[in-house]
Amino acid sequence: MEPDLSGEPDGALPAAVPVSAVPSNDGGSSGATLILGATVVAGVAGYLVTWLVNLMIGPAAYALFAIFWGAIYLVIGALSGVQQEITRATHPIEPGSREKASRARNFAVTGALLVAVVVIASAPLWVDRVFPDAGWALVLPLAVGAASYVLVATLCGSLYGVTQWRSLALLIGFDALLRLALLGVALLFTHDIVVLAWMVALPFPLTIALLWPVVRGGFVGRSDIDVGYRALTWNVARTVLASTATAMLVSGLPLLLGVAAVGVDQSLLGELLFTITLSRAPLIVTVMSLQSYFLLQFRNNPATWARTFLRIQAAIALGTIVIGALGWWLGPAAFALVTGRPSTIDGSFIAVLVVSSALVGSLCLSAPAVLAKGQHFIYSLGWVVAAIVTIAALALPIGFIDSVIVALLAGPVAGLLVHLGWLLAVRGRVGASTMAAP
Repeated sequence: MEPDLSGEPDGALPAAVPVSAVPSNDGGSSGATLILGATVVAGVAGYLVTWLVNLMIGPAAYALFAIFWGAIYLVIGALSGVQQEITRATHPIEPGSREKASRARNFAVTGALLVAVVVIASAPLWVDRVFPDAGWALVLPLAVGAASYVLVATLCGSLYGVTQWRSLALLIGFDALLRLALLGVALLFTHDIVVLAWMVALPFPLTIALLWPVVRGGFVGRSDIDVGYRALTWNVARTVLASTATAMLVSGLPLLLGVAAVGVDQSLLGELLFTITLSRAPLIVTVMSLQSYFLLQFRNNPATWARTFLRIQAAIALGTIVIGALGWWLGPAAFALVTGRPSTIDGSFIAVLVVSSALVGSLCLSAPAVLAKGQHFIYSLGWVVAAIVTIAALALPIGFIDSVIVALLAGPVAGLLVHLGWLLAVRGRVGASTMAAP
């Protein structure tokens, strides 16, 4: 299982597989630069979407949009596990040497249909709670977007497997820019949330349809996967588990807060979600994008991993102190400038958001440290525990803002305790073995 880089709150297509971990026939460093550049473009586009929609429709309506955004990216963050396993399993072959039909294609089509059916069939269980105002009108764009993303994830995984960096960068950047363009045009004519939801979902199938003639030549008939359908399904199920937990802490957080916000004023909820997204995203997305680098550093330098780990954690802590202090001092004024209206969120809460993002960032550091030692179970367990504690905290019988604060802090702390506890135990065993050696 690869480290998860999914679920970005900026709306980028998740670049879930470490670029540097895949051998390149297209220039390793140039490939990494292309993917990083496309991710930056997608991130900026995602920020513009968040700012533009909030500015145009106001905080109350934005709350519902943010909940849909969180819902679709929670599902997509979970399904990024498909991309991870397809990448791992895909290998280049001689053109025309494959005798059977493409298993990746068949798996993608079957998976997309299954996701659509699951979303629609399960909707009666959650639609009134998740989308109380729009209801079933938002289920269909959610199902179409989620199902289409299975195709996108398989396509991206196949391109990663044969190191087609230019095609990957094109897909990542095009998807985000198309979403920004569609939403921008739609907002000129309507503020209807259902229409905006379709503008979020449609870029997934449109990206494949529009770019397929450009990217297909790089891998169709030139790649194959190294496992059968049964093993592929089992491997995907395991990667999806960790990806789901990660997505709950990041891109799916607006959905969790929206479900928990029973009786909360929609304008306050919208402003809260907007503040959380913009405050947490910079540090979380930055650290998540470096997970592959951390993984390689820990794996390739086993004698010095602890020193590297502590040094990076210290840098995160220092950055948190500086950014948190600035957020407390200047945060409300900055958000008032961005939104064009006075902020009702005080500086102390913004400082809490910065601290929570640092904790998630630390979890994004401890996870590759564990994974570098081959501990896939502990790696997944840390994320799952963090997600469970976050959800449990939101259900506490206390004030909504207080429960949000507890959830934002307690969730990642719980995950960190799992990872750090295991790392300390391993280091203690290694130290004891060293002392006992003759």
